[in-house]
Amino acid sequence: MKTKIIILYLVGHLMLASCRSKEHEGEIRETFPVTHVIKSDTSTFIDYVTEVHAIQNVEMRARVTGYLEKIHVDEGTYVKENQLLFTINNREYLEELAKAKALYKSSIAEMGGAELEFNNVQQLADKKIVSSTELALARNKLDAQKAKMEEALAHQSYIQIRLSNTEIRAPFNGIINRIPHKIGSLIDEGTLLTTISQNDDVFAYFDVSEKEYLSYARNLQSDSVESKVVSLILADGSEHPYKGKIETIEGVIDEKTGTIAFRARFSNPGKIIKHGASGCVRLRKNFKGAILVPQKSTFEIQDKLYVYVVDNSNKVQIRNITIKNRLPHLFIINEGVKVGDKIIYEGIQNVKENMIINPSEINMQTIIKELTSQ
Repeated sequence: MKTKIIILYLVGHLMLASCRSKEHEGEIRETFPVTHVIKSDTSTFIDYVTEVHAIQNVEMRARVTGYLEKIHVDEGTYVKENQLLFTINNREYLEELAKAKALYKSSIAEMGGAELEFNNVQQLADKKIVSSTELALARNKLDAQKAKMEEALAHQSYIQIRLSNTEIRAPFNGIINRIPHKIGSLIDEGTLLTTISQNDDVFAYFDVSEKEYLSYARNLQSDSVESKVVSLILADGSEHPYKGKIETIEGVIDEKTGTIAFRARFSNPGKIIKHGASGCVRLRKNFKGAILVPQKSTFEIQDKLYVYVVDNSNKVQIRNITIKNRLPHLFIINEGVKVGDKIIYEGIQNVKENMIINPSEINMQTIIKELTSQ
């Protein structure tokens, strides 16, 4: 009886071992696509929030006081340099100019009389009929009348300038913005009449961190032309059809923010972009010898990123990685994996650590080509 029990136990044990062996063999037969980590030169684009300014955006303010007599343009109108925009009532200044001209003429006449008197006294002084003191007095009187005439001329010129300021003209070609005052409004000196923007070209200002600035500066040394070329992404997400160029970089890094300001210039022939517009400047960033991993090969656990690494015996191990930069569909790895490591490319949701798999290798360059074409 005991012998039968022992035989049954052995048979059961062998059957259980056989089942486990088959289950283990099933695990080995499960196939997953894998790829090797590579190092490659690549590039990406980084977007920076920007403030857009017209090349020229000037406030038009009154330089004289008076009633707004006429508005010659409408809001949003494109005007040309020296075109008449506003007229302030000039009657008061015309009267002042007439008065100034009369005073100038009077001073000319007075100076003429003083000049005649001086000539007569000089002739008498030459004949020793009058003293040198009288000659000096006549000369002083003539000089005083000359000064008075020059003062009258200067006042006349001043009034002419004031009169000319009753007509406000465009300082350059541009677009008229809002006109806050209407005809008949009393305008004081310094009152804002409108602003005018010249936006055939626009400036885009954006701030870059010190770390990114240093990276840009290094790229600039190797490729000064391409590194300066940037794109402008408008508020609706569309890309401005004209490429821009980085023109200047400020000389000081802001101590509070740790950033440095860049300025790019964009052509705007259609005048679609307005002064004060928002958007992003897209700057190319190059990476030399970047370690690349597909994003779909990674998974996250408690804010940490992992991949499955396959060893030489096809056993799966979990590996923590840190990323340096994010590309479309790819990560640039900082730490965690190295060139040549074999990682599971797809199906990671069905993989467990220490699992033995049947790897189906896919070339990383083929993967990158497929991902970037999407």
